[in-house]
Amino acid sequence: MSHTSLTDPFGRRIDYLRLSVTDRCDLRCGYCLPKGFKGFAEPAHWLTFDEIERVVGAFTALGVRRVRLTGGEPLMRRGLTELAGRLSALPGLDDLSLSSNATRLESLAAPLARAGVRRLNVSLDSLRPEVFRQITGGDLERVLRGIAAAQKADMNPIRVNTVVMRGVNDDEIQDILDYCAARGFTLRLIETMPMGATGQAAASACGDLEPIKRRLEQRFELIPDILPGGGPARYYRVAGSETRLGFITPLSQHFCATCNRVRLSVDGTLHLCLGQDHCYPLRDLLRGGIGAAELQGHLRQALALKPERHAFNERPGQIVRFMSMTGG
Repeated sequence: MSHTSLTDPFGRRIDYLRLSVTDRCDLRCGYCLPKGFKGFAEPAHWLTFDEIERVVGAFTALGVRRVRLTGGEPLMRRGLTELAGRLSALPGLDDLSLSSNATRLESLAAPLARAGVRRLNVSLDSLRPEVFRQITGGDLERVLRGIAAAQKADMNPIRVNTVVMRGVNDDEIQDILDYCAARGFTLRLIETMPMGATGQAAASACGDLEPIKRRLEQRFELIPDILPGGGPARYYRVAGSETRLGFITPLSQHFCATCNRVRLSVDGTLHLCLGQDHCYPLRDLLRGGIGAAELQGHLRQALALKPERHAFNERPGQIVRFMSMTGG
């Protein structure tokens, strides 16, 4: 098996694939999907498990070591446990993780862990049931039970992602940090990416995270820290504890120079940057019976299109697709 690595035109080594297995979601977070949205891809256009396994196998042959299952909400894809087992068995794949809203995790956490899902990133924007329902349309208690099930199934680390919204949940960041600290979770605070009209409206309501950080520093000593996983967060450890706090700031302090990831959408489109339109369609190639070596060649060609950085700040209206289409 070839162990040559994938690099982009700027010398960044690509070792991380975010794999969207569905564009559907059972919540309606305003910064991701507009209320009443019905424009989902049809399952006939979705990659099959066989096709997904072939693409991920081509990526791992080229040195991609980490895959994250995303959506939409990935737990809405039927048979996800079977797919997780197939992917975790691929040679060279060291780390299979999941991003989820946890609504369906109570029953699925244990089987997914057995199938090889090691780590969990979970979206949690409020610990107040009425605010959670306002933001997502969902049931907070169900989500908290799902997170508890993941911890019981030994998924580790569990990272809680919170999108900070002025006047909505910015006054309960301390409570969410306390919740995470009590359970050994990492909390990551996120600026909304301005994707589609929903994301642009949400981004205007969020602003940068510096004021939140300053407020937390009045209560805690935050020590700069590094966590493995190759993600975009800047991490701090809360002094006197093992609690980690991360800040993901695509707008106020972008992290493009260290970008190590690409995204495969459920329809087989490879997106080279979340904040640009550079993409490379793979589905027709897969359905045309392409061989493994030729598929690897196309992945190399695709990587040549990866831009140096996003243009959210310069051209905020450029990206018109919704976040659910590319899996965050």
